[in-house]
Amino acid sequence: MRSRLRLPNRSRRLTTGLAAAATLLLAGCTPAAPGSGADADLGAYLGQELDWGGCAGTATSAADAELFANPALECASVEVPLDYDTPAGARARVALLRLPATGEAEGSLLINPGGPGGSGTGLVASTVPLWQASRVGERFDIVGFDPRGTGSSTPALDCYTDEEYDAGDGPRFGAVYDITSAEQAVELAQRCTDGSGGVANLVNAGSTNVVRDMDIMRAVLGDDQLTYLGYSYGSELGAMYATTYPEKVRAIVLDGAVAPDLTASRFRLSQFKGLQARFDDVAALCAESPDCVLGTDPAAANDRLHEIVRPLIETQAPTAGGRAANVWDVYLGISGGLYAEAKWPEVISALTALEAGRTDEALALRAGFPDLDTSIAVRCMDWPRLAPAEHTALAREIGQVAPMFDLDVFTGGNYHSECEAWPAPPTRAEPWLADAEGLPKPLVVSTTGDPATPHEGGIAMAQALGASLLTVDGKQHGAYLLGGSECVDDVVDTYLLDLETPPADARCSL
Repeated sequence: MRSRLRLPNRSRRLTTGLAAAATLLLAGCTPAAPGSGADADLGAYLGQELDWGGCAGTATSAADAELFANPALECASVEVPLDYDTPAGARARVALLRLPATGEAEGSLLINPGGPGGSGTGLVASTVPLWQASRVGERFDIVGFDPRGTGSSTPALDCYTDEEYDAGDGPRFGAVYDITSAEQAVELAQRCTDGSGGVANLVNAGSTNVVRDMDIMRAVLGDDQLTYLGYSYGSELGAMYATTYPEKVRAIVLDGAVAPDLTASRFRLSQFKGLQARFDDVAALCAESPDCVLGTDPAAANDRLHEIVRPLIETQAPTAGGRAANVWDVYLGISGGLYAEAKWPEVISALTALEAGRTDEALALRAGFPDLDTSIAVRCMDWPRLAPAEHTALAREIGQVAPMFDLDVFTGGNYHSECEAWPAPPTRAEPWLADAEGLPKPLVVSTTGDPATPHEGGIAMAQALGASLLTVDGKQHGAYLLGGSECVDDVVDTYLLDLETPPADARCSL
């Protein structure tokens, strides 16, 4: 499961069809460090002029096409080196979508919604009314980008088609991916290599390169310093940018911050623990009704959930759309519904429908997850590879900290890492956050009941960066602009516009 932003009700009314709303999921050499000789060859990229135009040809889905048809939006793409070690070689294109400032623009606010695999173009297109009504949208162009391999950016990263995923032929995610042999890991790596147009396209997808792409975007947007908003996984990108290019930072907001002090495995465990806490809340809410589908005893809700979903392990259930749904689909839907408290009644309704043999509501809840293939590719270039015994132990431990996932189909096998046969080693060190001395002060926004990036991670991120911390009392993933809190919005707006950070004990609620 991936780290990404899921939109709560207030914005989702404006975002029908948004697919870029994250969580845990899930022979190259390490790119040259910025400031090295390789950067001297980037002049052609840094001097690009963007050709802004309509967005009709940018959308990759019917839902996005409807959103992108908004005449207030402008689209362009920026060229970046496919491989920063050979900037004169092949090029990639990063898609940009801009909502021009309603007043006189003072610069651009670059936005990433999370993932890996979340579409920044989709996020901005879906939230136009919110930005047009905001103080930030008056003074800044709002620019969303699709990181390399995502959305409208090229080259695309593809492992399996949508039809193959719908048929259950691609990798399936429960506690870990259901890859139980070295042969399956080899098949996944080969499918991703072939579907993405070759090894070079696949292995240059990691976060290290995305951060360097962000600096080219900053330059071609005409900003001497970066103003940035990153949700969830986007907080990783923002923190990495700040420590890589500290002199090029104006303001950075990290909302739903990822813990920088945990290994990848510990982070995944923290996310499952957070999901379990929110499922426990759903069980308590459900138990207030005498005919609750999870029963009236919240302590027994995990077992009751297992009873409801167990038939889908052996037999997929048809949906109104004609595809079949399996237990992995249903769990992604349930997990997605736990991301915002406003969605909890929909989780209960979906489980009620599941008990009656209807899966459409559960599938609808999983619709906001980012692109799976991109997420796998990025994390395979970011995270250390676990040996099979370590990966199997991780699955068992997930079942212990999050018993709602403790089904034998999720935790009872002998597992291999999805990245075991990847054609290049990771390009990001662990720990992934570098020395943060000398930074302009970022702002971390962290929600106390965040199910995907727990509050402890936000505290650790603020400490690591020497950042200001805004604590938000609530139970959802992501708070600024999308959480319906004037308190949160005012604090973040003031920081982005005037570079004024909140006091040390700043606190808001959703």
